[in-house]
Amino acid sequence: MDKISFPKIQRTAFTVASLFDESDEKSYWLSNTPYERLEAVELMRQIIYGYDPSATRLQRVLEVTGRP
Repeated sequence: MDKISFPKIQRTAFTVASLFDESDEKSYWLSNTPYERLEAVELMRQIIYGYDPSATRLQRVLEVTGRP
């Protein structure tokens, strides 16, 4: 996946609803392609855990040393 650009927040959109009302979120996500859904999950992961391009590599676990 390419680097995802962070979307801008639309601050004018605001709705109030009851927690007991049926949500249309499921139909929205099912209408998207699997690739779009994966992009959304990756964006949420980057927002929650942070995105650091220098940490995208695997960390070194073992270190090679010379024997005396």
